[in-house]
Amino acid sequence: MLEHLTKETFKQKVFDFEENKDWKFAGNKPCLIDFYADWCGPCKTIAPVLEELSKDYDGKIDIYKVDTEAEKELAGMFGIQSIPSLLFVPSEGQPQMAQGALPKDSLKKAFEDVLKVSLD
Repeated sequence: MLEHLTKETFKQKVFDFEENKDWKFAGNKPCLIDFYADWCGPCKTIAPVLEELSKDYDGKIDIYKVDTEAEKELAGMFGIQSIPSLLFVPSEGQPQMAQGALPKDSLKKAFEDVLKVSLD
């Protein structure tokens, strides 16, 4: 099940931007954050794919969603200009942003390359 983040849960589970200036991941496993809006067509297209991947990678990766309409401060902090925007957050190192509704194969490749997680 995908979890929707608010500013407060984002600070607990991903990054407390009010306490830290430099990136410091607060989670215990890599995550993907989908910045979306309810009115966005491509966001609706990618939603079932992310739902499927959250089941496939259960226990290995957390997949979160951030509603850019409800959480304007979070969207602004990451400079979200277009949606969907996907933030890949590895356990170690800097997060990487991708734009657009990526196909499932591309998401799996990013999970391996960026998040260092595979299904094997």
